[in-house]
Amino acid sequence: MISDLKGTFSQISNNNKRSAIREILKLTQNPEIISFAGGLPAPESFPVDALDTIVSDMLREEGAAVLQYDATEGVKELREVLLKKYEAEGTKADLENLIITTGSQQGLDLVGKVFVNQGDVVICGLPSYLGGIGAFQGYGAKMEGVPMDEQGMSAKLLEAKLEELKQQGIKPKFIYVIPDFQNPTGITMPESRRLEIIALAHKYDVLIVEDCPYREVRFEGEPQRMMYDLDNDNHVITLGTFSKIFAPGFRIGWILGPKDVNEKIVIAKQSADLCTPTFVQKIAVRYMNSGVFEANLQKTIDLYHQRRDVMLAEMEKHMPDCVKWTRPEGGMFLFITLPEHMDALELFHKAIEKKVAFVTGNVFYCDGGGTNTIRLNFSYVNNEKAITGVKRLAEIIEAEVMTVDNEKLVMNN
Repeated sequence: MISDLKGTFSQISNNNKRSAIREILKLTQNPEIISFAGGLPAPESFPVDALDTIVSDMLREEGAAVLQYDATEGVKELREVLLKKYEAEGTKADLENLIITTGSQQGLDLVGKVFVNQGDVVICGLPSYLGGIGAFQGYGAKMEGVPMDEQGMSAKLLEAKLEELKQQGIKPKFIYVIPDFQNPTGITMPESRRLEIIALAHKYDVLIVEDCPYREVRFEGEPQRMMYDLDNDNHVITLGTFSKIFAPGFRIGWILGPKDVNEKIVIAKQSADLCTPTFVQKIAVRYMNSGVFEANLQKTIDLYHQRRDVMLAEMEKHMPDCVKWTRPEGGMFLFITLPEHMDALELFHKAIEKKVAFVTGNVFYCDGGGTNTIRLNFSYVNNEKAITGVKRLAEIIEAEVMTVDNEKLVMNN
């Protein structure tokens, strides 16, 4: 055994940190705990029966071919199916613009690998997806946060940040955004805001990385055009995934981007895994062409819509007036803001004792903020458990509010 392994590990290895959410999930394995912590799709949404038939037919008809390596860019038929889907939505792209990845998390990692050097600046929202922050920080990125309002990342504050960095002689590598049902807030960025951010990307010549894992899971409001569509100057790289609209266990994602960027992405992927598993890609092709995809997606949307409504209704019924939360038009999450004096981490440990779990919002803030915020997932837990869990959480928060109020009274007297 080497005596000093610490000095042997690479800088990238030392940059990487354990996922805070995965660590939290370890504490929620007790089946008695009602967990709003994970970003898990509902198991009821998985098309098990359809896949049983599809896999049997595929093995019988295609045999060993589906068990072989395929191109790093991805199975051609799957890329064509996805391009056809995008075309139906008004998005124009060629095969060279689309690469299949092993989940969209690999897409984030590959973007970091291709663009980020130690000390490079990457801009993200305050708050933003922890997995994206972690992927970029793993390659040495210095994350600069831009606060959000009810329409997503503030364009005004983004411009101020870009100008500030320019005055320092710093050009960010890219701006990371999740415009549809953002994780963790659930906020959707309207087209007007997307255009403002694209204009700033053009003005300061900075790329945009648009993460779209929840885009298709909309249950109210009007769909907004992707930033990839709205851009006309190859400034946008878009990430998509089947994890929230098909099955997360398949680990199929994709990158839609400029051809010169994708060439670098392909080379980076070749050293990571050679190719995304052929077997699951071939299944996805048949699934998409079977006509089951659309029906099952609608079933998923209806289920999440109902579960969101149940959670919102219980929040209205039980939460103290001093607590605020978002009302997402789709996706899987809503975000709670507690009174400023309240510490969500302290609340988390009390919640675990009462057998209910959530994710503390601070893990989504690259600047260490958000200590009085909470993310709740509404897609995974059934309605009965959600009603019980929200009531428990509200009681814990109410007790904390009363404790603080009593302490203030004592101090004032």
